Amino acid sequence: MAITTTVITGATSGIGEATAWALAKKDHALYLLVRNVERGEELKRRIINQTGNKNIHIVYCDLTDLATVATAANELKSKLFNIQVLINNAGGMFNNFELTKDGFETTFQLNHLGHFLLTRYLMPLLEKGHARIINVSSDLHRRGKPDFESINNAQKYSAVKAYGNSKLYNIYFTRSLTSRYSSKGITSFALHPGVVKTNFNSMLTGRLKFIFLLATPFMISPERGAQTSVYLATMAKPEAKSGGYFFRQKQVRPAGIANDETAREKLWALSEKMVAKFDV
Repeated sequence: MAITTTVITGATSGIGEATAWALAKKDHALYLLVRNVERGEELKRRIINQTGNKNIHIVYCDLTDLATVATAANELKSKLFNIQVLINNAGGMFNNFELTKDGFETTFQLNHLGHFLLTRYLMPLLEKGHARIINVSSDLHRRGKPDFESINNAQKYSAVKAYGNSKLYNIYFTRSLTSRYSSKGITSFALHPGVVKTNFNSMLTGRLKFIFLLATPFMISPERGAQTSVYLATMAKPEAKSGGYFFRQKQVRPAGIANDETAREKLWALSEKMVAKFDV
């Protein structure tokens, strides 16, 4: 049986780590894109020791530094003939307005723009693999109200708004990928993993951290949160559901705003402009 080559971002903790473990047990060849290489190598050792799957690889990639995204993608292109699954999993929420070294609001770049660049760079391998592209979104996309002119406006910043918008952008990106690349064998999906107990709130302080701590007893485990990502990575006949939004391994309706094709096309054009210097 042919080995499935899978690339995952944000695989050293939470949902990403649980997804990596589950797919390693299914004998996927895993390329884990990580910001902390030491943690990545430790995870690699544990996966190999406990599953016997030796086809685990660590690649440095910091989504808040687009140059490292391009370098990671080029490293994969030098090593691989194709990719069958790309799971854009990494994400975060930040209390305060911050700009990355690339000059973009951090939540926007980490949750959307870094994955946009990575996916575009890897597209030749994804096309060869007739790949599934899986974008981990959130039901907080329902709080999204796109304002493409104020992404870098500190005066209009709200952590919840920035996160909700970025998760809405994950759905826009999913649908844009389907419309642009389905003829080349690409399928794309977005998902809500549920409210998962991870180290997510380590990025928060003050009121937001307190709210997350109060909700902790009601959160699900990372293993349960990863189930929909694993389902989408392995389900039969994915083309029938390409472009869909999933929760608990079933396709569900996203917010009505997720159907805004004009906003979707505007996001794609803006994202292309933002990464233009990398000559994808």
